[in-house]
Amino acid sequence: MPTDTNREWILASRPTGEPTMENFELVENEVPEPGPGEVLVETRYLSVDPYMRGRMRDAESYAEPWAVGDVMKAAVVGDVVESNHGDFAAGDVVTGELRWADYATADGDALQPVDPDLAPVSTALGVLGMPGRTAYFGLLDVAEPKPGDTVLVSGAAGAVGSVVGQIAKRNGCRVVGIAGADEKTDWLTDDLGFDAAINYKTADDLHQAVAEACPEGIDVYYDNVGGEITDAAFANLNEFARVAVCGQISLYNATEQPTGPRKLTTLVQKKARVEGFIVSDYAVRFREATERLAQWVAQGDIQYEETVTEGLENAPDAFLGLFEGVNIGKQLVKVED
Repeated sequence: MPTDTNREWILASRPTGEPTMENFELVENEVPEPGPGEVLVETRYLSVDPYMRGRMRDAESYAEPWAVGDVMKAAVVGDVVESNHGDFAAGDVVTGELRWADYATADGDALQPVDPDLAPVSTALGVLGMPGRTAYFGLLDVAEPKPGDTVLVSGAAGAVGSVVGQIAKRNGCRVVGIAGADEKTDWLTDDLGFDAAINYKTADDLHQAVAEACPEGIDVYYDNVGGEITDAAFANLNEFARVAVCGQISLYNATEQPTGPRKLTTLVQKKARVEGFIVSDYAVRFREATERLAQWVAQGDIQYEETVTEGLENAPDAFLGLFEGVNIGKQLVKVED
């Protein structure tokens, strides 16, 4: 080990509205020792994701919250430094839910090996990890796209949405993405092959913009955002449309419970199906998703982008940037080469 000091980010306080740097505190402790059956991992990359905002709430408003004063959790890719588990040895690359930290211990049974020859190891947190699997199961199993369908994706330039759109294109669908910057909409159409894209921040009338981009209506709506964008999508649904509810990032910092549910009359009239899902429900099929996504990436059918923030000390900045829409593709923090 290059050092005996382990930096860790703790939740210093619960945010009201949008989080700030005051909600985080960087502390230093000794590098932990792995116990029986455990593995000590040095972090290469850690993932910051919108769902973490929910973990910062109290138990009354969100399941499984982080306690104030606890080290924050994250999906991590790292190197095994020391192992007391038969499946792993020093030098192996692994992934699992660990900590916002330089080093962390974990039960070896909770870790998965990462093959550095399959793809860059960072993809285990993005296109070949939780975001990619979320796109895969949410679109194919929940939304059930058919060739010729029009698929609308909100948050389309993010880690999940960008993969959703490309899988939909592989399935013969017409794909429209919604994002919050011209740079992002250009990336969707020019690089990823989306048929159209909408910058919701510059659209004068979002309902009209969606109608013009989807002139034959919407058969599948993949919802990463909620709020006014979802209102505009619902207004343009076709009969028997399917809506996969993946995330609601536009509402995560709300200080009051939003009024709703909204637009139910539209759903009744259109006989549409709305279904929320959690990717962990598909855990027994994770290998299937990873193998297919890796094949599609290798074939060039799926492209991906990573926005990488350097240094563990800058992890809160990377997280806060998610709510400002600064990232394209997967937002990662690079902790160690």
